[in-house]
Amino acid sequence: MKIALMDSGIGLLAAAVSVRNLRPDADLVLSSDPDSMPWGPRTPEDVRQRALAACEAAAAHRPDALIIACNTASVHALPAVRARLEPAIPVIGTVPAIKPAAAGGGPIAIWATPATTGSPYQRGLIRDFAGGVEVTEVPCPGLADAVQWADEDGIDRAVAAAAALTPRDVRAVVLGCTHYELVAERIRAAVQRPGAAPLVLHSSAGAVAAQALRRIGERPPAEPGAQGTLTVILSGRTEPLPPAALTYAEGRSLQALSHAG
Repeated sequence: MKIALMDSGIGLLAAAVSVRNLRPDADLVLSSDPDSMPWGPRTPEDVRQRALAACEAAAAHRPDALIIACNTASVHALPAVRARLEPAIPVIGTVPAIKPAAAGGGPIAIWATPATTGSPYQRGLIRDFAGGVEVTEVPCPGLADAVQWADEDGIDRAVAAAAALTPRDVRAVVLGCTHYELVAERIRAAVQRPGAAPLVLHSSAGAVAAQALRRIGERPPAEPGAQGTLTVILSGRTEPLPPAALTYAEGRSLQALSHAG
């Protein structure tokens, strides 16, 4: 079994770990385009073309399924990628976990990139899945870039700024960018109020990993205890995981498991 994941940068690490947790024998192909980050300020057509290129680089490795582990790419490129690769390769997009967050009651906050915050796409999800819940959209300028390059001071500043815009009574925060999942506990610490009920964070990694495996159907491991391989593609180049990825537990986990295999 081989699962490919695509993102602008290292935001795909959380979904990759979720796949590996469900199927340790799965070979993983991680394709990203760090040379052209950030994608947020780019035009939709530019994002579409860059996402297609990263997905095609992954598709060359003949995966059984491909996860677009990027909210921005899912918004602008999912139909184009599906038209290019399906039905040969099932393509799974990433949707912010607004529906499960709203199901738990409000008020909730959605942390997302400035380009996604207030967009027709996100407003549509709020209308469809959180119509009866108080929702605050929180833009997080600079946070994805700071996470991408493991800029500790930048992460602290961006998280603090977003926390200041988050109402004090929120019960849950939707992480509307896959990069944010890598600093989830720092976000929790910044938003959690003393004496309040534990804050719930909603991410997409586990759901998209499970959906990818459902799409390809149940397949037994090649052998008991089999350990999958890891292939990393950075802007079209096959390379090791970038140093910034190894500053996060998810990156270290993938590297350790791959070395163990």
